[in-house]
Amino acid sequence: MQTTLMIYDGTAPADSDVPRTGGVPLAPAGFTWPMCGSCCGRPLQFFAHLHVEYGVLSVFVCQNDPGACEFWDAASGANRVYLFPREGLRPVVVPEMGVTLLPATSAIRTHVVTLDPEEDDHDELAPDPYDLARSGWKREPEERFGKQREVLGSLGGSPSYLEDDRLPSCPSCTGATEFAAHLEEGISTQTAMNLGGQLGYVFVCRACRTGAFLTD
Repeated sequence: MQTTLMIYDGTAPADSDVPRTGGVPLAPAGFTWPMCGSCCGRPLQFFAHLHVEYGVLSVFVCQNDPGACEFWDAASGANRVYLFPREGLRPVVVPEMGVTLLPATSAIRTHVVTLDPEEDDHDELAPDPYDLARSGWKREPEERFGKQREVLGSLGGSPSYLEDDRLPSCPSCTGATEFAAHLEEGISTQTAMNLGGQLGYVFVCRACRTGAFLTD
């Protein structure tokens, strides 16, 4: 059982084409910064630029009025997920109004964790691959405890402890989406994405090149 963790890897240039949270989004020519469709109507905040095997995922979440705009709900209009091709991306012009950028840009490196589920006894419950990989993350082999705050999420696999009735449909075609990534808030208040202390889930529809976001 393998899980691809996303690990904090220091800072990165705001407009670099590296996996990262924060910074400025990269998108094809003609892309327009998304606006909140929940209640405030202001620009969404850019959360993450993620490399996947089928392109680049760009995640936006409303942070203008988090208590009013239901950013945790995939169908609220307070978040967006886009799937872009790897080629031809350029920095997007940042709107002058609204809460649009994170305070810092955090580079991401990936680390594949291989676990044997038979070694873990979770009171007869099926072990969750992401939960096991995250809780077992160690920066150095000899360290007894993990560095969990360094884990910024994971790529692929299955959504951790998410009930089937919460799996989102594609906002364009209303068909099924596939799970793409988990997102964690980050290692500090300076780098953190506001997820309300929850785990973020990113889904994508490859055919429509769009997706959905929610938290648990």
